[in-house]
Order: sequence, then structure tokens, then C-alpha cells
Amino acid sequence: MANTLPALTTAELWPLLPELVLATSAFALLLFDLFFDARQRGWTQLLAVAVLLVVGFMAATGMGGHGIVMHEMFVRDGLSDLAKGVICFTSAAALAYGFDYLKERNSYKGEVPVLVLFATLGMMLLASSNNLVMVYVGLEMLALCSYALVALERDNPLATEAGMKYFVLGALASGMLLYGMSLIYGATGALDLPVIRAAAEAGGDNANLLLAGMVFVVAGLAFKLGAAPFHMWLPDVYQGAPTPITMFIGAAPKVAAFIMAYRLLENGLGPINEQWRVLVGGLAALSLIVGNLMALVQTNLKRMLAYSTVSHIGFLLMGLAGGGVIGYSAALFYAVIYAITTVAAFGVIVLMSRKGFEAEEITDYRGLAKRDPWIAFLLLCVMASLAGVPPFIGFFAKLDVIRAAVQGDMLWLAIVGIVFAVVGAFYYLRLIKAMYFEQAEEGSEIHARNNRGMRILFAVNALGLLVLSLGLNPLLAWCRQVFVA
Repeated sequence: MANTLPALTTAELWPLLPELVLATSAFALLLFDLFFDARQRGWTQLLAVAVLLVVGFMAATGMGGHGIVMHEMFVRDGLSDLAKGVICFTSAAALAYGFDYLKERNSYKGEVPVLVLFATLGMMLLASSNNLVMVYVGLEMLALCSYALVALERDNPLATEAGMKYFVLGALASGMLLYGMSLIYGATGALDLPVIRAAAEAGGDNANLLLAGMVFVVAGLAFKLGAAPFHMWLPDVYQGAPTPITMFIGAAPKVAAFIMAYRLLENGLGPINEQWRVLVGGLAALSLIVGNLMALVQTNLKRMLAYSTVSHIGFLLMGLAGGGVIGYSAALFYAVIYAITTVAAFGVIVLMSRKGFEAEEITDYRGLAKRDPWIAFLLLCVMASLAGVPPFIGFFAKLDVIRAAVQGDMLWLAIVGIVFAVVGAFYYLRLIKAMYFEQAEEGSEIHARNNRGMRILFAVNALGLLVLSLGLNPLLAWCRQVFVA
């Protein structure tokens, strides 16, 4: 008779409480939406945002307790709690920003919040993965929902093309990651990350096979993160997808992808870190160079932010390559700050857009400081944070990962980071220059939406970056604590 796994007890389900609540709510919302007509679709969105906020609070506060459950496939710890809280709150913000935008364009269907909920569930599973199978399940749940969201506007050729490119290249990345995992399984005979780590530490005859698996895993992770030279899907997807969807896939998944990289590389392949740190460091340097140089020549704001994402991934990987508690905590801190800032950066595009007009060109923001000085000031804060201008929070995030690279004996990578941080400031300052020092062409002046709720949301989002820069230590301490515990 075949061996069977013991049934899960009620006590083992408590650490899965946030995921269980989110999954149940997503299925319930899918059913409720059947009874809502187009005029009542706001209830679907409101309930989805409420669910994400509640689940994010449950995760961030550790409700349900910690532990390794589901036959050691699922780990609930401080790291996953922090990541899940950020993922849920940024996903809720993307839904809140996107309702009016999508409704104006007749694109807000009931499946939008449901797909966002299931994608968020996939990210939460990624954050708690302790097994290769769980990693792949979470990754594909996120990916399949993201493909559908990008191609939401079926009559828009740009969105359809972006969805197809995302699907094809995403499938390629998933295949590379899965192939790498299969090689690792062949080398170690295990799927659980702690067992893989023990086998890697012991060495043996399959060391070369394990290294080959590690190379494919790093390549797959680079695809998912959007690191150069695996970044080719980013600009087209960012530009082609509806802006609120771009906001969603540009923020929360980056946090989940970093946690996935940490789990696979440190928890699973930690004993061969000398090899994968070199690969990750090379990807970081290439991302910084390619991302910043390509962003310099962009005139479309969404494509500029896409290439700047490549450069920010370079900084994130710099912390990962640095290794140790300092490096990993710096990378986590960078991922959290980047997610919050990205929501604000795309939030202003949503705020300035109208039906039939997408405020995507940098020239669209000329003279904004005279027409709407408050929104211009908030956008200045966001761009200055992305550029790493002191005293904004982005400066401290960059400083932290550069310090981690130096302490991780990667001085060359820190120098590359410093040089291209200066280069990268140019294209952000170009937008600030357009707002404050250039005049809009006659008849082309645009104004922010007169939507009080969205303006308040954007103000809270942008000013939150200033608050974080003033109260930096608690968040930084939290990021370090989760790796020490």
C-alpha cells in the first residue's frame, strides 16, 4: 500500500489563517459579483479592498501564529508577515486607484478584483514557501492572474500585444525556473528547502548538477524580477497594460519575488553562496547599467518607469549579493520602499488621465506647478525619492544596499551603484523640470482629477514617503529583526 501523508490538524491550519481568509473571500466575491449589475460594481471593489486591508493587518500583526506546517511546505515567520502586509496594502491601493480609471473605459469587470485577490494569494504563498512545489504553485497563481489583467482591454491592440508578450516570456521564465528546480531535485533528491540546504552542505558527486540547477534558478528569478538582460518584457507590458494594472504588477510582485529569491538562494542553496552571489552581483551591475541608460532616452513616462524598474532591481539585487543579515535586510527594506513609491508614481498618472487621454508623456506635465501646485509638490516628493535625493526615503534605501555591498566584499558593485545612482537622477529631474520650469503648449494643459478620494489617497501615499524618511529607524529595525529571529 502506498504511503499516505497524515491529515492536517486544526492547530496546523492557524498559521495559514490570512491565506484561508483571502482564498475564501475571493471565491465568495466571485459568487457575489454574479448578483451585482454594472451600477453596483463598486461594491465588488469595496469588498475586495476591505478584504485586502483585513488580511494585510492579520499578516502584519502575526495573527494565527508562526510555524512550519503543511508537511513542512509552508513557513510562517516574521519575514513572511512583513512581506504579506506590504503585498496586501499595495494591492489594495492599486484597486482603490484603479476603480474610476477602469470604469470610465468600460474595463472594470467583476473579475478584476477577483484576479487581484488570487494574484495576491499567490504572492502570499511565495512569501511562505518552504518547498519547491509550493514556490511553483504560488508563482504560477500570480503569473496566470497577471497575464489576464494585462490583457484586460481586449479591444486595445497595445494591451493585447503586451499580454501576449508577457505570457510567452513569462512561460519561458517559468520553464527555466522549473528546469532548474528539477536539476536541484535530481542533485539532492529533495523538494524541501532545508533538506536541499543540508544536501548542498554535504557536497557529494552531484555538486556540478546542483550548480547547473542554481544557474537556471537564478536566470528564472531574474526574469520574474525584471533584471537585465531578462528585462525585455517590462517596457511593453508597463506601457500596454492599463495604468492601475501596471501599478499592481510593478509594486507588490517585486516584494514577493525578492522573498522567493531569498528562500531559494539562502534557505535552499546557502552553502554554495560564493557561486550564486557572483551571478547575482553580475545581474545587479548589468541591471543598473542597462536600466539607467535606457531610461535616459525615454519620453513616455510609463516606459521610463519600466526601465527605471530595471535599475531599481539592480539595487535590490545588490543587497541580495551582499549577503548576511545586513545585505538581506537592506534588500528587503529597498523592496518595501520601492513598492510604496511605485504605487505613488503610477498613481499620479491615473490621477491625471481622462477617458481618451492617457497622461503618459513627460511633456504632458509641463507647467503643472502653476495649474496644480499641490499635486506637483507631491509628485516632486515621489520622483525625488525614486532618484535617491536626500532627505527622501529612497536615498536611505540606496545607501543601505550600497553599504551592504561594501560589507559583502563587493566594492566594485557598490561603485557601479553610486555612479549609476547619479546617472539615474537625471531622468527623474527631467520630469520635475517639466513641471516647474516649462510652459505647457496652448490647448494642451491638463489638470488632475477633481476626485477628492483619489487626491487624498495620492496625498497619503506621497506624504507617507516623507513620514517614513523621518521615522526611518522602526521600519529598518523591523526589516533586520525578521532575519535575526
